[in-house]
Amino acid sequence: MNSQHKKRNLWIIIGITVLNAIGMTIVFPLFPFLLEKYVPATQVAVVMSALVSVFAVCTFFAAPIFGALSDRYGRKPVLLISLFGSVIGYVLLGVGGALWVLFLGRIIDGLTAGNQSALFAYITDSTEPDERGKWFGYIGGAIGLGFMIGPAIGGLFGSASITLPFFITAGITLFSMLCFWLLLPESLPAEKRTTHLTLQSFNTFSHFKEVFSLKDARSLLIMGAFFYVGLNIWQFNATIFLKDVFNWGPKFIGGMFVLVGICDILSRVILLPQMLKRWSDRTVGIIGLCGLVAGLALIFISAYIPSMVFIIAAVACIVLGEGLFDPSYNARLSLSVDESKQGLLQGANQSLQALYHVIVPLGAAAIYTYSHSAVFAIAALLMVGGLVLFVRLKTKKA
Repeated sequence: MNSQHKKRNLWIIIGITVLNAIGMTIVFPLFPFLLEKYVPATQVAVVMSALVSVFAVCTFFAAPIFGALSDRYGRKPVLLISLFGSVIGYVLLGVGGALWVLFLGRIIDGLTAGNQSALFAYITDSTEPDERGKWFGYIGGAIGLGFMIGPAIGGLFGSASITLPFFITAGITLFSMLCFWLLLPESLPAEKRTTHLTLQSFNTFSHFKEVFSLKDARSLLIMGAFFYVGLNIWQFNATIFLKDVFNWGPKFIGGMFVLVGICDILSRVILLPQMLKRWSDRTVGIIGLCGLVAGLALIFISAYIPSMVFIIAAVACIVLGEGLFDPSYNARLSLSVDESKQGLLQGANQSLQALYHVIVPLGAAAIYTYSHSAVFAIAALLMVGGLVLFVRLKTKKA
C-alpha cells in the first residue's frame, strides 16, 4: 500500500474516532437521570459507580485477550466485534426495563472493549516510527473534539427523552462500524501475525506475564502507571474540588470543561506536530510531564490561596502537558515490541488503564475526605516520579 493510501486510511480512522467519542459522550450527562427510573435518588451515585466499575473490570480482563486476537487474526475483525458489542450495550441501556438489563449492557460493552487497543495497533501498523507521536496526538485530539460535542448533543436530545440519546449513540457506533468495514483494509499483513493461539491466549494474566517479561515494555508500563494514576486522581477529584474549595456551580465548572477541550485540541493537534519537527518524542514527553507537575502543584497551592488565576493556569498546564506527553508515551511504547505483539501490548495497556479506573477513585476519595489538598500533592509527586523514570528510560529511538 502506498503512502497516499495509508494517509487516507489514517484520516478515516481519525474520523471514526471522532464519531466514537461523540457517541460515547452523548450519554455521559444522562446516567443519573436514567438511573432515577430504577433506584431511589439516594442510591443513584452508588449504582452509577457500580456501572462504571463493572465496565472497567470487564475491560481489564477482556482487553489483553482481544489484543492478542488482533495479533493473530488482524485488527479489522477485532475492531468490528468491539464496535458491535458497544452497539448492543447502548441498545440495552436504551431499552432498559430493569436494573439488571443496564448492567448486562455495560458488561457486554466491557467484555468487547478492544476498540482502543485495536485503533492504536492500527495506527502503529500504518505509520513509520517517527510519525507515530503525531498520529497518536491526532487520535487524542479527535477524542477531545468528540468529548466537546457529545455531551451537548446528549443534553439536547435528552431533554426530549432520556432513552433517545442511547439509541442515537448505538446508531452512531453502528455507522462507525460500517465505515470501518467498507472503507478500511486490514493493516496487519498475514506474514507479520502470530502463528497460533493456545488456551493460555485466553488467560488475561498470562498476557500480563508475557508483556512484563519484555524489558522495554515493562519499564514503560511501570512508568506509565505513575502518569495514569496521577492523571486519574486529577480527573476524578477536579469537579468536587472546585465545588468545595471555590464554591463553583455547574456554570463555572462547565466553563472549565470547555477550557479543557480547547487546551486538549490545541496541544495534540497544533502544538505537538510542530514540536515533534524540532525535538524528539522523548524531549516533548519530558516537557509535557513538567507541565503536569506544575499544574498539579498549582492545584495544591490553590487549596490554600484560592485564586481563579491559579486554577486557569493549573488546568491549562495539566491538559497541555497531558496532550504532549500521552502521544509521545504511546509512540515510545509502540517501539518496545515488534509488529506481531502490538495488539498484545496495546491490550495490556488498555487493561491496566481500566484497572486504574477501578482503584484510583476509591483511594483518592478516601484521601480527599481527609484533606482536599493532600490528594493533589500525591498526584504531583507521582508525576515527579514518572518524570524521573521517563528521563532514565533507555528505549529504542523513534
